[in-house]
Formats: sequence, structure tokens, C-alpha cells
Amino acid sequence: MNDFRNQDPALLRGMTQRRLGRRDAFRLAGLSAAGLALAACGVQGKRVAKPSSSAQAQSAVQQYWSGKVKNGHVDFANWPLYMDPKQPELKQFTDQTGITVTYKEVIQENAGWFAKIQPLLAAGQSIDYDLMVVTNGIQFTQLVELGYLVPLDHGKLPNFAANAGARYKNESYDPGNVYSIPWASGMTGIAYNPKYVDTPPTSYSALWDPKYKGKVGMMADSQEIGNFGMFLLGIDPEKSTPADWEKAAAKLKEQRDAGIVRKYYDQGYVDPLGKGDIWLCQAWSGDIFQKNISEGTDLQFVIPDEGATIWTDNMMIPKTAANPVDAITLMDFFYDPKVAGGLAEYINYVTPVPAAQAVIKSDADAASGDDKKTLTEIADSPLVFPSDADYAKLRSYRNFKNTDEQKQYENIFQAITTA
Repeated sequence: MNDFRNQDPALLRGMTQRRLGRRDAFRLAGLSAAGLALAACGVQGKRVAKPSSSAQAQSAVQQYWSGKVKNGHVDFANWPLYMDPKQPELKQFTDQTGITVTYKEVIQENAGWFAKIQPLLAAGQSIDYDLMVVTNGIQFTQLVELGYLVPLDHGKLPNFAANAGARYKNESYDPGNVYSIPWASGMTGIAYNPKYVDTPPTSYSALWDPKYKGKVGMMADSQEIGNFGMFLLGIDPEKSTPADWEKAAAKLKEQRDAGIVRKYYDQGYVDPLGKGDIWLCQAWSGDIFQKNISEGTDLQFVIPDEGATIWTDNMMIPKTAANPVDAITLMDFFYDPKVAGGLAEYINYVTPVPAAQAVIKSDADAASGDDKKTLTEIADSPLVFPSDADYAKLRSYRNFKNTDEQKQYENIFQAITTA
């Protein structure tokens, strides 16, 4: 169990910086144009046909995994702050299986990571990693369509079959978990400071309410603000059309022009919310939970009646992996409830393993003092363990068909935040 009392609050709040890096909006200077150009470079005309039937899919699995054996090592690429630096889970994995793991926090941004590995994968060359974590979005889609990912043998994933939540076995971006299984998820909803907001907001309309003029924070991320505009209008972002994007942008422009928005934030919205510079804002669930845990604040996070956004970071095996059997063994290891519970105790994001909640409660029962309080808060938090009712209201981002569609979306919503 982690000793949260001795952890640097800045580290606990590091989730904000980590989330920023996983955006697919390409909005940051330098990353914006270069990342998009690199992501699209050299990929036209090389799409790989997906299996059109379950029989074809099973055939692809059998063809790939036939003759593959355990080699005793895994090279794992992940994002910063997604595991206790002491790596207790990996030590346990090695003790149990004899498989060693080299773990590196080398992924900072989806487009940049894709741009780095795409030329190597296109040439059939190693990327030096057997396992990597990528967020649902356009890069994930490209990895699938270009044939860069290994089809998973679910016969080697018994823990996933037994312990993954139903929500994580039916992802719209990878139906049937053909190429991926989730690492962790988070939500984007409304956070508010109860010192200044007497009535908890239940609708996105609160972010358009004139009584909060100059006290609302919105995100600069085009996908995030786009989703909120669509939620307000009753539009499902996953099924949205360019006409829907224009409608949502018009509502967001009304909000901006009325002076309701104080600022469009890249990542630094949490401290202004705590200080009262803004009273309510768009927020990522992990940020608010971490702020309250590390500093004792009482910021509140809500999923409005219209719904909220869920994003998921996913484990997958690149097609040039040298140690795929070892990699899939490690993937399944993280679906042991005890392992998933320990991981959630550190990262505090939504775990895809519901049974991890009981593990954390057991750890809380055995702890004392601040550790007991912290672990109890994690186990009881809907930000780590959303209810079925919460899950029913969560929607993902729009899965763009190609980079042209992505650019169209970006142009529509960037006009709001950069004007």
C-alpha cells in the first residue's frame, strides 16, 4: 500500500499534466501542425482490410499466435505517472511468472508517439516495445486500419474475461476488444467550488448561466468543448455530424461573447477553481479527486443530466513485438483484482476492474490514520468507481474517419477558443 502522507502534493496533482499530453486535439503550438502532418504522413493508400466475420477474425488470431512462445521479458511503453515509481505490480509479476519487465514512461502525446512509431511499423521494424498504451482517438483508429496491431488471443486473457467490467468489453472504438484492453479511464464533467456555488449544477446550462458571468472555466481542448456544446443540445458526440458541430460551436460562441467564460484552460484550471477565481468549470475527474486528496479541498465533480465524456487509455501489442506472449501475459495480469486495486490506489483514475473496489476497501480496513482515510475515499469515490447509472450517461469522443474530418472538427471549435 502507498504511503500517501509522504507524497509530494505536486506529484499527486500531476494527473493534470499527464492528461494534457493524451489529448488528440493537436492544439499546442508546434505539436499542432507538425503532429498532424506526421500522423498523416505516408499512411494514405495502405489501409488493411478488417476481418469481415468472426471466423476470419479467429483465423487471423490463430495465424498470428501459432508457434509463439514465452521469451521471459517485456518492454513496456506507458505514460508518466501511470504507476507507482517503485513498480510493485511489475515486481510481483516477475515473481509470479519469471518474466522481467523494462518499463519506460516514454509516451507524452498520442500524435507524437504515432509519428515516432509509424515509419518503423510501416517498414516492419521494431519500435523497441512489446506493449504500449494509446488513448481512443484518431491514432488508435490509424493503428488498427494500417494493420499495426496484433489481434489478441482472448484464450490468453482469462483475468480479463472474468474481471473486466461490462462497459470495457463493449468499446465503440474496438468492438470485442480485438486489438486492445483498457488500462484506465477518466471522465470530463463539471467541477464546482461549493464556497461560491450554492446549488449543485445538474445541467450544462449552468455553464451558460449569466449569474456566473466571468466565473466559468472552459477547456481549450476542441474535443472537450465540442462535446459539452453537443451535450447541451442533446446531441450524442459519438454519432455527431458536421452540422451538429456547427450548432454546438454556435452555442459556445454565445457563451464566450456573453462574457461568461473567464478563460479557456489548457491544464491549469484546478488552482483557480480552488482559489475562487472561477466558480465552476469543465474538469477531468482525476484532477478533482487528486486535488481534494492532496490538499483537503472540497471541490465537487458532477456528471450532468445530459451526460458526460469518458476517455480510455488502452494496452495493445505492436505487430513487430519481439515478445508478444510475455506482453499479453502482462496485460492479463493487470486484470487480477488485487493488482488492479493496488494500481487504482496510486493513480486514482477509473479502473476497468470493478472487483478492485473490494480490494481497496479491504486495504482501508487494515490501515489506520491518514492511509485509512485516503483509501476509504478512493474506494467510495464515484470518480474511481462510477455507478451503473453514471456509466449509462457517459459518451466518448467522435471517432474521426480520417485526418480531413479531424481538421474540419478542429477548425470549427478552435475558432471559439482562439478568437
